Amino acid sequence: MRATLSKIKDYLLKHRHDPVPEQLKWLRRVLQSHMNYFSVPGNGQTINAFRTAVQKIWYKALKRRSQRSRLNWKKFGAFINTVLPKVKVLHPWPEQRFDVKYSR
Repeated sequence: MRATLSKIKDYLLKHRHDPVPEQLKWLRRVLQSHMNYFSVPGNGQTINAFRTAVQKIWYKALKRRSQRSRLNWKKFGAFINTVLPKVKVLHPWPEQRFDVKYSR
């Protein structure tokens, strides 16, 4: 998780002056693909921690765009919770997944 967050941080710092909708589109894809792979039952807290860490990294990158930034965490949090994908379990428990019966 640390390596992935480091790569996200590097990307966002390099592309911090790109338009916010472009950054948001990229972040949505990154978060959704991370959740598609790691969102198994019992891993919700870790996925939520990853999403929160990505939010903090993006907030810091956006704050560094200008010396007179008016962005605060409260306003940013309200915005980010509406646009980034929510944490949810996407895969069933292994017992349910392997218990499928096929009619043959």
